[in-house]
Amino acid sequence: MLVKFIEKFGGKIIKLVESIGRMLLFFLIGVMNIFIPPFQFTKIIEHTWFIGSKSIFVIVFTGLFTGMVLGLQGYYSLIEFGSEAALGSAVALSLIRELGPVFTAIMVTARAGSAMAAEIGVMRISEQIDALKTMHINPIRFLFTPRIIASLISFPLLTALFNVVGLFGGFISGSIMLGINRYVYMDAVIKSIQIQDISGGFYKAFAFAVVSTTICCYRGYYTYLASGFGARSVSLSTTNAVVQSCISVFIFDYIITFFLV
Repeated sequence: MLVKFIEKFGGKIIKLVESIGRMLLFFLIGVMNIFIPPFQFTKIIEHTWFIGSKSIFVIVFTGLFTGMVLGLQGYYSLIEFGSEAALGSAVALSLIRELGPVFTAIMVTARAGSAMAAEIGVMRISEQIDALKTMHINPIRFLFTPRIIASLISFPLLTALFNVVGLFGGFISGSIMLGINRYVYMDAVIKSIQIQDISGGFYKAFAFAVVSTTICCYRGYYTYLASGFGARSVSLSTTNAVVQSCISVFIFDYIITFFLV
């Protein structure tokens, strides 16, 4: 029994190491192809529109209600200490340092990342990727490189939009609904935000863009590893891509925060 347990556990560790190594090579090949002409400007614009522009509604909606909830919870927490004037500062720092980049990454992964994994996965099981190799077209360059560039463009912009809308949501809850002076709220927001807070949020957005896009495209590209060739493998790969991307976002959020604090 002990030998079987060690064999099974060791086999899983070996598979994990193989998967990490394969993903790292996948990422490095995709990044190197960014600097090799011809550049795929049309594909980059197309994916930027899909990842960025089509995510605006969900980001605005999520950011607005996140800010409103922060304003509501923060008000009733701060009023116990007579510090409701600091509500603007609490909402601003919570959004810009943490919630903005993290929630943006999760929502974009759920909307666009799942679509990327499913699309590339279908191309794999229908042998379209093999057809690209037959025509001497690098499939990683064709499928992954434009998407990583588009994500690096879209994630920071969507994060900034989330932060702005979230601050407005906090203003609605704190000032319009609960009666905090609007000038006091905005003054607290302006005085509390430092350039390092904004830059830290953008560092996280760039990191989340790389992590989320790499995992989603990798899972789609190697979709047959999930459950062979078939529709089930696409569904499993898409599920794994979203779950692993979200978990990785939280892990990297802690790591980046640790070095920024």
